[in-house]
Amino acid sequence: MKLETLRRSVVKTITYRVIILILDFTSIYLFTGKLEVALGFMVVSNIYTTVIYFFHERVWDKIQWGKTSV
Repeated sequence: MKLETLRRSVVKTITYRVIILILDFTSIYLFTGKLEVALGFMVVSNIYTTVIYFFHERVWDKIQWGKTSV
C-alpha cells in the first residue's frame, strides 16, 4: 500500500490552486471587465476552496479503491 506524503499533498494543492487562481481571475475579468471584482472573487473563493481541496485529497489518499501496487 502506497500513501501520499503530506508534502506531496501540499505541493499538489499549491500548484492546482495557482492554475485555478489564473483561470478565476481571467474568466471573471473577461465577464465583468472590472479588475476589483475579479481580484475580490479570486481571493475569497480561493481561500476556502484551497482548504477544502487539501482535505479532499487527504481523504481520497486513504481510500484504497482504484489503487494498484507497481
